[in-house]
Amino acid sequence: MKSLPRQAGLSSRAPALRPARYARRMAPEHSRRFVGPADLHLHSNHSDGTEAPAEVVRQAHAHGLRTIALTDHDRTTGWGEAAEATAALGMTFLPGMELSAKHDWRSVHVLGYLFDPDDAALRAETDRIRGDRIGRAERIVRSIGRDYDLHWDDVLAQTTPDATVGRPHIADALVARGIVRDRTEAFDGILHPREGYYEPHYAPDPLTAVRLITDAGGVAIIAHPVTSGRDRMMPMSFLEQLIDAGLGGFEIDHRENTEAGKALLRELAARRDLIVTGSSDYHGSGKPNRPGENTTSDEMVERLIARASGTTPRYP
Repeated sequence: MKSLPRQAGLSSRAPALRPARYARRMAPEHSRRFVGPADLHLHSNHSDGTEAPAEVVRQAHAHGLRTIALTDHDRTTGWGEAAEATAALGMTFLPGMELSAKHDWRSVHVLGYLFDPDDAALRAETDRIRGDRIGRAERIVRSIGRDYDLHWDDVLAQTTPDATVGRPHIADALVARGIVRDRTEAFDGILHPREGYYEPHYAPDPLTAVRLITDAGGVAIIAHPVTSGRDRMMPMSFLEQLIDAGLGGFEIDHRENTEAGKALLRELAARRDLIVTGSSDYHGSGKPNRPGENTTSDEMVERLIARASGTTPRYP
């Protein structure tokens, strides 16, 4: 890898606009080719990013990227807008998503690429995850509101009609109310589990997540798998199970992964002939990550595209 310079049921929400539809089959397979550099992990305001999909694309292009994936949490509603924006700028778009999962006490994120967005089982699971996130966010806000001047409407004001309300939006509301300076302070303070406001949320186990993505014709990649070293990494024996179940690879080049953890996973990836990606995990102003700070090699992008059968990239 190389581095480059109010939800449903809440009456206070404005009616959601219908997102642009992503055309699943844009060209015969292998009839057109992408151009790098490629960043395969970016977020928009359809989840916890701060920019619309088209603006995410413009930022990626400005940072020198020519192939990207939009990977909002547990939803695909930004695909159409992102695909239109990449086409206008002569870029290639790989549709993706970051699926929430949980292994024991660990939060695990599984990136899915080029899957069928209409797959019934996968859609049912993401609907369940998002629905539970809304109730969780409301419980957190009620708890915080007992000690700080924060209300549910403050949080809704930080979202878009298509977004799933989550802790980043609560952090933005805390900033808007002047309670904290930025998202980082919010997550290091009030939203940290030690402060007592944390609430768990539903997420499937990683084996289920991998199978859902692969059964929908997609490619499953574990996102930032070693962010706090080996003590937080899923056990090697379990990683082998995920690979046997269809896991395609690991996002190894990510700013939060430790060097020791990356070395372990590079060895595993080489031994099991897995796809290795590098990405920015861009969130707009929500995180310091910049588009293209880590990228995925052309060889690995080609392997990912060749492995998928659920949908195709949008080429320029």
